[in-house]
Formats: sequence, structure tokens, C-alpha cells
Amino acid sequence: MLVAVIQQVERAKGVYSSGVLWIFWFLLIVAGIVPFYSKVVNFDKVWKNDIYRFVTFFVYFGLLLVQFVLCCISDLPRNNLPEGAKPSPEITASFLSYISFHWINSLVVKGYKNDLVADDLFELNPRDVSANNAPMIEAAWKVELEKAKKEAAQLALKLGYSKDANGMWVKNQPMNLAYNATESTERTPLMTGSNRKSGEDDVEFKNGKRKKKDDGCPKPKPSLVKVIAKVYGSVLVKAILCKLVYDGLQFVAPQLQGLMIKFTENVDDPEWHGYLYTVAFFLTGLTGSFFYHQLFHLSMTTGMRLKSALIGAVYKKALTMSNEARQESTVGEIVNLMSVDAQRVQDVMGYLWMFVSAPVQIALALWLLYQQLAGAIFAGLAVMVLLIPINGVVATKLRKLQVANLKMKDSRIKLMNEVLSGIKVLKLYAWELSFKEKISEIRQKELALLKRSAYLQAVTVFCFTCAPVLVTLASFATYVLIDSKNVLTAEKTFVSLSLFNILRFPINMLPMMISFVVQANVSIKRLSNFLCNEDIDPNNVHHNPNARHPIEIRNGKFSWSKGDRVVLEDVNLEVPDGKLVAVVGQVGAGKSSLLSAILGEMQKVEGSVNLKGSVAYVAQQAWIQNATLKDNILFGRQEMRKKYEEVVDACALRPDLDILPGGEMTEIGEKGINLSGGQKQRVSLARAVYNDADVYLLDDPLSAVDSHVGKHLFESVIGPKGLLRKKTRVLVTHGLQWLEKCDQIVVLLDGRISETGTYEELLSHNGAFAQFLKTYLTQADDEDEESDEENEAKQKLLQRLDSVLSEDGHSSDEEISKLKQRAKSKSPTAKSPTSALRSPVQRSLSRQKSVEIDKEMVEKQVKEKKEKEKLIQAEKAETGKVKWTVYWTYAKSIGKWMSFLILFTFILYQGCSVGSSFWLTIWNSDKVLQNGSLAGTPIFDEKEQLYLGIYGAFGAAQAAFVLIYSIIASLSMVDAAGRLHDDMIHNILRSPMSFFDTTPSGRVVNRCSRDVETIDNNLPQILRSWMNTSFTVLTTFIIIGVSQPFFLIMVVPLGIIYYFIQRFYVPTSRQLKRLESTTRSPIYTHFSETITGASTIRAYGEDGRFLQTNEKKVDSNLVFYFSSLASNRWLGFRLEVIGNLIVTFTSLFAVITRSNVQDLQAAALVGLSLSYALQVTGALNWMVRMNSDVETNIVSVERVKEYSEMETEAEWDIKDTRPPRSWPDNGQVQIQNFSVRYREGLDLVLKNISLDINPGERVGIIGRTGAGKSSLTLALFRLIEAASGRIVIDGVPIAGLGLHQLRSKITILPQDPVLFSGSLRMNLDPFDQYSDQQLWLALEHAHLRDFVFTLAEQLDYEVGEGGQNLSVGQRQLLCLARSLLRKTKILVLDEATAAVDLETDDLIQSTIRNEFSGCTVLTIAHRLNTIMDYDRLVVLDKGEVKEFDSPSRLLENKMSIFYGMARDAGLV
Repeated sequence: MLVAVIQQVERAKGVYSSGVLWIFWFLLIVAGIVPFYSKVVNFDKVWKNDIYRFVTFFVYFGLLLVQFVLCCISDLPRNNLPEGAKPSPEITASFLSYISFHWINSLVVKGYKNDLVADDLFELNPRDVSANNAPMIEAAWKVELEKAKKEAAQLALKLGYSKDANGMWVKNQPMNLAYNATESTERTPLMTGSNRKSGEDDVEFKNGKRKKKDDGCPKPKPSLVKVIAKVYGSVLVKAILCKLVYDGLQFVAPQLQGLMIKFTENVDDPEWHGYLYTVAFFLTGLTGSFFYHQLFHLSMTTGMRLKSALIGAVYKKALTMSNEARQESTVGEIVNLMSVDAQRVQDVMGYLWMFVSAPVQIALALWLLYQQLAGAIFAGLAVMVLLIPINGVVATKLRKLQVANLKMKDSRIKLMNEVLSGIKVLKLYAWELSFKEKISEIRQKELALLKRSAYLQAVTVFCFTCAPVLVTLASFATYVLIDSKNVLTAEKTFVSLSLFNILRFPINMLPMMISFVVQANVSIKRLSNFLCNEDIDPNNVHHNPNARHPIEIRNGKFSWSKGDRVVLEDVNLEVPDGKLVAVVGQVGAGKSSLLSAILGEMQKVEGSVNLKGSVAYVAQQAWIQNATLKDNILFGRQEMRKKYEEVVDACALRPDLDILPGGEMTEIGEKGINLSGGQKQRVSLARAVYNDADVYLLDDPLSAVDSHVGKHLFESVIGPKGLLRKKTRVLVTHGLQWLEKCDQIVVLLDGRISETGTYEELLSHNGAFAQFLKTYLTQADDEDEESDEENEAKQKLLQRLDSVLSEDGHSSDEEISKLKQRAKSKSPTAKSPTSALRSPVQRSLSRQKSVEIDKEMVEKQVKEKKEKEKLIQAEKAETGKVKWTVYWTYAKSIGKWMSFLILFTFILYQGCSVGSSFWLTIWNSDKVLQNGSLAGTPIFDEKEQLYLGIYGAFGAAQAAFVLIYSIIASLSMVDAAGRLHDDMIHNILRSPMSFFDTTPSGRVVNRCSRDVETIDNNLPQILRSWMNTSFTVLTTFIIIGVSQPFFLIMVVPLGIIYYFIQRFYVPTSRQLKRLESTTRSPIYTHFSETITGASTIRAYGEDGRFLQTNEKKVDSNLVFYFSSLASNRWLGFRLEVIGNLIVTFTSLFAVITRSNVQDLQAAALVGLSLSYALQVTGALNWMVRMNSDVETNIVSVERVKEYSEMETEAEWDIKDTRPPRSWPDNGQVQIQNFSVRYREGLDLVLKNISLDINPGERVGIIGRTGAGKSSLTLALFRLIEAASGRIVIDGVPIAGLGLHQLRSKITILPQDPVLFSGSLRMNLDPFDQYSDQQLWLALEHAHLRDFVFTLAEQLDYEVGEGGQNLSVGQRQLLCLARSLLRKTKILVLDEATAAVDLETDDLIQSTIRNEFSGCTVLTIAHRLNTIMDYDRLVVLDKGEVKEFDSPSRLLENKMSIFYGMARDAGLV
């Protein structure tokens, strides 16, 4: 009845196989064995006396066996498993299969037969899925955080603090609250200095990051440890109980060993006693194995679940944290939290049971040792106690070093992230060496810390390796010296030795645990600090569906963070339903900030904001995912084909789909690398339109496209007749031509709304809007060639503005005169046929970018048909056995002689260990010492002192050799890690651009963070453990073979079994590790992508979908990791069975070969062999595991080696061809029959080009998409190499020059301004080549001197990551200052002013004209009006030069390609 109830209850709970019933039936069978044997032996009597009981017992016992067999088989799978999924076999495994890990058998066999691939694996157990773990940690963390906040608030009130209007704690006493300091951000006006110096009041800058000063107010200190204990404590308790049972069974073996030694010594003991002990050895070992591996399975999977939950928590926090928190945490630091810190917390979770188990093991061992050696054990205990303070000091120092090391690692990864983001600029400027030195500088500091840690770890290894030897020596010496009657018998010696060996495990594990706990403690604090960061306040914006208007702001005052400078104030705005509202204003007025305030991205200081309905947001800098173009547009929405086609056409993407190699299914590279700026912005706009939201916030989307494309987008999408005509739209724009068609215009001035109204209303008086128009219509040199229609409209506007300004009387005569002159010059009748030729370097009225930038990746995709839809290739995972060359690479990194010395000293240490053990057998078999009657005699004392002295000498030699080995190994492996990292970084920086275009930065960062971390910390520990266990197994077999020669008979079959188990396991484990590594990179890549587009994701309300995507990527990684853990347990259990068999056979042969006469030496050898046999169970397991761990962790060396041996560009510097220092003197460029392709096997992208560009000539390079304009520039800098022909500069063929010799002599002003974290000085002059005076002069010419002069640090001002604390305009002007410093004879402009506003455009153009006069200027032009006054134009088409002449001559030929392009642009 009980069985039936249990069975039904467990079935209802979904249990496939009952462990309770399996144990129940098993115990009944065990209990029935004796009666069964008795009835069989006494068959005649029982059969005659009670035939009924006899028959029923055998029927009962047979049914027991049937029930037991049935319980070993799992039930059939239920129907509630998801269709198509491959459920984890762990779920449906029977109890016996579960505890023996037979359920993973199929995967191990498959891995042995073939290299595993992703499809071979099964789904995660629902218990381990991220979606089931992250919410538990999150919920517990929220409770803990609220509790900590309440405690901190209560303490703050007690200390006299109170909250101010901004919700910040302030001291209740009179104090100067003037807040003068601020940092320069992208919201700072371009040409104004900061009103607040960094480092003052409550804000300070450190490493380019903004941090709050500690004001003494208590901060919330939630405990992540408590959260972890609350969520996973129950599972850890189960694991600890398993370990305690295993510990109890472990101490049975030494007692059995003592009985076996007595049995060997006492020839009168019956033989069956020996066989009983042998069976007991096997059963206790087997039972212990079941519990031991369940312990590891429970603890390791719990650690895995915790890691996934922490990654989820970090990801979610990164998606929701406030701007203030974002400034304090760089992407590199957050990636380290996910890759390094979460891993360290996982590692410590797998061994937390040691803190309960170790004291229990030590206490039990000491108690049993006391039974053997009495008070002498306290001498050994004293040695252990003396080691505790040493251990404490080492742990404290290690913790501090770990904190410092992680900070260095953060800095290195942060810098590496920036280098990867700006790699093209580094190559164009030949700055790789400078940044390599910066990375190396950080790395050297990191290695210095690692070396200090290595010394401490060497001391730790020395102490704890010698501890068992010293404890044994102290105990034995004290035992024999305190009383002359104390004799070391074989039983006392080897039972004590076995107990000391058991004691060795917790003592040896303690250093590792201390290291793990120190690292994990640091990591937990870092994670806690990050998770404590403030989220964006949900109350910044309310979502009242009953509000009158979709957007309402009342008395709004906004800043970017609490207590920061107010950016917007006195904002009152109502946007009616279905209206188009334009937001205009000069640079730094707060236009983008207004949209951010509406989205809730800014901190609301005062007032209220209400946003009704769904939102679509188009950011000023388009955010594109690494997905197909179609997926970028759909953005998680269901595809509706008709609507999709309509959106594609409206957003002018149809021509792009025809050009892109895979059409709509073309994969867009990381950060949209294979799209032009205009294409990215149109995709971003298409995403918003397809989203079909109620409110559209458009941050200047038309600035990135040409005039005619902008006109199409406005008319087809944004304007009164566009697809969004019924939607509420807020459009930030600099394009005056759109304003007349807007329902309302909002004018911003210095962070305030100065006026609102319709176009007509604002034009009718001289307000901020009229001043805004005046600013842009009176710019010097702004004489763009536009169509007659545009000119006529502008003439009317200028005349009307002239009238308004004159009537108002606020404008000077000079300004009015300028307007009149502009009106006259813009008149269609005043336009001469050659007016286009007279313009200087020009710009369009609205900020414009190229419609198409023929990026080299697009061209490559067009040419390469086979890979046309796949840009980012899947990360390569090696297959098969790790090659010996990888091990040899690591050995060479350590040093050949150092590797030999490490091995030699360790062999000497092991030899001394074995020698001391054999010396003990000789000691115990000495007849003089075993004769108690001779105690106290001179011969007795002499022999005792001899044995003790030599035993002590062996111990001292072990200590010396292990110390030498530890120091050499630790330091050599740190040096090896440094060399491997340096080789990889050097090679990465020398890799061609094609590598960076097709490789996600997350993949490279993964190798620089996780793989380097493995080589730094994990691999040295694993190699030391591997050497230790391998030599332990080897010496065990030698000792058992010498002690029990018959045992050698069993070595061959056991060795074959061992070999096959390893052969099955290693390929599976190795491939799982490789696949786990490759599935880790997408997690970091997706994370970096998410951080970049966080505001867009939040605006669309897609947080949940991105969290799910992250969980899926983490789960796909955990599938491999879990399978690796399970295969480890599969191996461990089977190896322990082999170990148990070794103990069993050692014991069995001791029974079989027992002499009929007392033999002390034989008893001693039995004791010695059993001592080592009991060790071999764990040693065998650890040896194969270490073999696998070495192979799986050496994969990190393999991955680093792969990046160290990739194909590279040409040499940076070639002494034989080094040109004169003054080269190029003139700037003549000759291109002779030049052809180029992106790589072998692809078509030519430039074909037989021949050009002769004279010194000082200004040449425009034009052509339609795919013509080869960018390819020509890349060829000039040799970012792609010639297929035939050559380029000659001032008589020197560039193909023979070193890349730095060439690139440092040509100046380029790229389209996208790229800055790096560090000082302004470093960004201008990374090699420290120029004086401060030269730097200030360059800044003056770049119109940045005034701004930099107002900064407290001036040239030492720290630029944030990616230049985040400077505006886009300031970044572009800094890039101009760089170019002015170099000021070479050849200048290349890649539409450098397309990404900036009109004011900055003017500054750049005037500087280029003045400072680069007399230089050869090559301009890649996407807007023809900017190069109409150039000396000559190169017209490219399909990689060939079609036309090369002056603009006037090309315009005279109405059949020329240039004339057609000019006509299309409205220039003729």
C-alpha cells in the first residue's frame, strides 16, 4: 500500500523513476540475502518442515528482484515535452542511470565516433534554463535592495541627513550649494567652455569617467551573498549532505586497512575475514562514489545556474540603468562582469561545500589519529595551527592584488574595445604602435600584479604541499621520542599515513578555496556595486491614456543625472494628435535632449511629462543590428508583406535592395559596417515606419541623406502626404525647406523653448526663429548651387526676412546688406552658366551625408557570389585532438630550459616522497625496533634516531624541491601569459581591415578577456594539478607493483578499461569546450550591440524581447557547458569504480598471498600498498580530469595562437626602402595601370587606372555607388594591395614602403570622428612628437582653443570612452586639429563635413582652405557642389576612369557622365 501511494504521488509530480522505491527494494533484497542463503544451504530441513513458507519466500524474493529490475528502468516519456525539442535525458533517466550518469552515455559515444556539432546536443533541463533562474535572483535582489535602502535611510536620518527636491541626501546644515561644475557632453554648446570645472564640488573625473564624491552619507549595502543563499541555499545543503556521507565512508577505509594489516600479521585469523574486508573495501568505495559525484553534479550545476542568472541580471541592469550610472561603467567593465566575475562566482559555488566538509574531515582525521598516536598528534596539529596565520596574511594580500588586477583587466578590455571600434582610424593614421604600447603598459602592470600573486601562491603551495609531510614527521617523531615504549608498528604507521592522506585533501584544497573565495568576494562586490546602480526613473514620464494630447510637458526642467547641470528648463510643450512639429535651434540648444526628455531618458528635476500611446524613435546616429536588413526593419514585428513593400519604397530602400548582394536578406555587419550613412538612416526610419506607432520622434533623420532623397523621404514618409500623415510626429531638423510644411515649429535657445508657432507666425516678428534663419542665411561662402525652384523660394524668404529685420530695427546695416546681397546672388536670373565653378569648397544648406558610400565590404559582397548573404562568418571551432604544436607553443612561451627545470624539480620532489614511504616500510619491518623489550637500549635508540633522521631528511628535501618548483613554475607561466598576449595583440593590430569587417568585436574581446584570463590564472593551476596527479598515479602503480607483484596481472585489463574510458571521454570533452567557447562570444557581441542601442530599444518597448534573446544566447552556451559537466561526472564515476577495483584487487591479493608465518615486512608492504591504493581512486579520477582540463584549457592557447598567426598586412617599417624625412616634398601622385581586388579569386574593383595628379592640385573623386571611389582611397593608404600596376608619390613607388612609412606621410580627415579615452593631448599626439605650443596652435586653427582653455585640465582633459563627453562637432574639430598637426603634402577628405552641422562645416572648410593651401587635396565627393571649384575631377564608373578633366570642360560636354550627375543634382 505504501509503495502504491509513493508511486502515484511521484507520478503526479512528473517523476520518471523513483529513487525512494529503488532504495526500498534494494534494501529489502540486501535484507533477504542471508535468509535466502540460509534456506538454500538448509534446503532439506526447511523443505520438509514448512514447505509453504519455503515456497512463498522464494516467490516473494523473486518478485523483489523483478520490482528492483523494473525500478532500474525509467517510465516512458510523458506527452508534456515540447514538440521537436530534444529533451535532456537527465529528465527521463531512471534512478540508477541518474546516479551512475549513464544517461549521458549516448552523447559521449557520439562524441567518440564523430566531432560533436550543435545539433547533436539536447535541450537544457528546465531547472537550468536562464528564464527560470534570473527571475528568482532578481526578485530576491529587489527585496534585499529595498531592505538595504531602508536601513541606509534610517541611518542617514540619524546622522542628520535629509532629502532635497531632487531626491538626493544632503546634510542638514548651512552650506554653499552653488553647483558650478559640469562636464562637457554631446549636449554642450560647441564653442563655449564649461561653466563648471571638473574636480569641483560633488563631481570628480577619474580615467575619463564621471564619479560622485563621497559626501559621507550612508549608502545602501545589499548583500548579494544573502540573495544567493536564499535562492540556492537548499540545493547547496543537499550537496553538503552528500559530501558528509562521503566523508564518513572515506574514514571506513583506514579502519579496514588496519584490520587487513592485522589479518596479514596474525596467521591465526580465518581466511574469510580477509575476503570480508575485501568486499567491504569495494562496497564502501562504490557507495562513496555515488554520493561524491552527486555532490559535484549538484554544486556545479548550481554554479552554472547562478552564473546565467547573474549574466541576466547584469544585462537587464545595463539595459535600464540611468545616464549617471552609464558614465561610471564602460562597456569593457560590464563585459568583464559577465565574462570574468560571473565565472568566478560560479567557480566558488562548485566548491563551497569545502567550508563544511574540511573542518569535519580534519576533526574526524585528528580524532582517529589520536586513537593511533595518542598525544603525539598534537605536535602535528600545532604545525597546522602555525600555518593558519600565514594563510590569513597570504589571503589578505591576494585579495588586494585581485582587486587591483581586475581594475587593470577592466582598463585593458576598455582600451581594447576602443581600439577595435576605431581600428580603421588607427591604421589610416599609423597609430597602431602607440596604442599597442598603451595596451602593453596596462598589461605590464597586470603582469606585475600577477607575479606578486604568483609569489604568494608559490608560498601557499609550498606550505600546504609540505603541511602533510611536516605534520606526519612531527607526529611520528613526537610519538617515538616522548616515550621509549612507543613503537611504530605497520598498523599504526600506515593507518596513520592513510589518515594523513585523507587530511591532505582538505589541507591542499584550502589554498585553492582561499584563492577562489578571495576572487569571488571581489567579484561579488563588483557585481553588487553594479546592480546597485540607479535605473532610469519610470516616473520621468507618465503614460496617461486619457491625456488631451499625445505629448504634454508642463514646467519641465531636466538634467542628465541627479544633481547634474540643468540642460532643459521652463519647458512647456503640447503636441496635438496627428500633427507634425519641427524642433529647431542652433548647436547645443537642446534639441536632442528634448526628445530624450520625452522618452524619459533624462532626469526630470521638476514638472511633468506625459506620453500617450506607443512610440517609434529614430536616433540621430542610426543604430543597426547585426542581422539581415529585413530583420532590422521588422524589429521583432510580424511580417506583413504588403506593408513591408510599401515601407521599403517610401524610405527609398528599393534601389539599395537591388544593389545589396542578398537583397533584403543581406546580413548587415556589426554597427552597419556594410551600409553607408544614408542607408543606415533610411533603414532606421523604415524600422520606425513599419512599427506603426502612435508617436514618432525623429532626431534629424534627413541630415544623413542627399537633398533629393531627403525630399522624397519627407514627402513619402514624414510630410503631410506621407505614410505618417495621421501620426503625431516630432522632427528635429536643420533643413529650412521642411519648416513651411510643418504644423508647428518649436524654437530652442540655450535649453529653453523661446517660441512656438506656425511657420508664418514665427516669420512675422524678429524672434529666435528669425535669428536662427539669419544665422544660416548669412554664413560666408554659403553659395550652394541649387535648383531654380529652391532658389526662388529662398529669394522670397530672404526678402521677407529682410523686411522683418528692418522693421524690427534689431539687425545691423551690415547684416541687412548681407541678406540683400544673398537675395540678389540667389536670384535665378543672376545665375551665370559658370557660377558653379566660382564656388569655393561648399556645403548644402541642410546637414547632408552621402546617399551611398561604396564601402569595400559591399563591393566584396557584390563580387563574391558564394558568400553573398553571409558577411559575419560563424566563429571557427577547431576539431579533433589539440595539436602538439599548441603545447609546444606554450612550452616555448614558458622557455625550453625553464620547462625542463620545472619538470626536473618536480620529479625530484616526487622521488623524495616515494623514498620517504619506502623508508617507512623498512622502519616498520626492523626487528630490533619491533622488539619492545629492547626499548631504551643504545642500539634501539641509535636505530630509531637513524630512521627518524633520514625520514626527516626526505621531508626537508621535499620541502626544498617543492618551493623551487612552485616559484619557477608560477613566474614562468606568468611570463608565458604575457608573451602569448603580446603576440596576439601585435598580430591583431597588423591584421588587414577585411578581418575587422567580418569579425565581431565581441569575438576578439572574448579572446582578450576570457581566454587570456584562462591563460593567466586557470591554466597554471591546472598544469600544476595535472603534474601532481599524474606522478601520484605513476608512483602508486610502482609501489603497489613492488609490494604486490601479483597485482601487475590486473594492471593490463584495468589499464585497457581506463584507456577506453579516456578515449571515449576526451574527444567529447575537448569538442564541448571548443563549442562552449565559440557560443560565448555571441553573448558579448549581443551585449555590446544592446548597450549601443539601449535608448532605441527602450523607446520601442523591446526590452523584454532583447532580454529573451540574451537568455537564449546564454542557454545555447549553457547547453555545451552542462554537457561538459555531465561528461566529467560520467568519467569520474567510472574511474572511481576502476580505483575501487584497484583497492579491491590489492586487498584480494594480500589475502591470497598471505604467508603461513609471521612476516613483518610483508605486513608493512600490505599497509603501504593499501595506503597508495586508497589514494589512487581519487588520483585516477583527477588525472583523467586534469588531462581533459589541460586539453580543454589549452584550447585558450590554441585560440590565442590562431589570432597570433593570422595573415597580416605588409611590414610597418622597411629600413631598406625608407624614404627621406621630407618626403613627399611636392605631393605629386601618379597612378599607373593600377588594378586592385579585395582578395585572390575575386573580380577587380579598380581596373587599369592611370592618373597623373600634379603637386598642389585639388582633385575631386566622384562616381555612383560601387564605382570604386573608396577603393581608390584605400589603395592609396594600402589598406588593400595592388593586383597590378603601381602608385608613385613624388617618384617613390608606395608598394615598396613600409605601411607606417606611407600612412604617416599622408593626411586623411575621415567622415566619422573617432576619439579614444585618454587625454586630449593623447588624442592629438599619441607619440608625443609635438610641443604644447604646436598643439595649442592646431587647436586655435581648428577653432577649439577657447573651449579647451576653459577646461580645468586643458590638454590633459580626459576624453570619455568613444569621446562620449564631447559633442559630435567638437569631435570632428579635434580630428581636424590632428590633421593640422600632421599637415603633410597630401590631404585626403572623405566627405569629412557631411556629419556635422552648418556652423562646424563652415569652420572646417575655411580652415582647410587656409591651412592646406599648396597641398595636393583628394576629395571623395558625394555631393557635387562641394567640388565644383576644384582643379580637376575624376569620374569613376565600375572601377574604371571614365573622365578626368576640369569641371568647366566636363560641363561643356553634355554627353559626359559628370554633366548627367550634375543635372540629376540640380546643378545645371
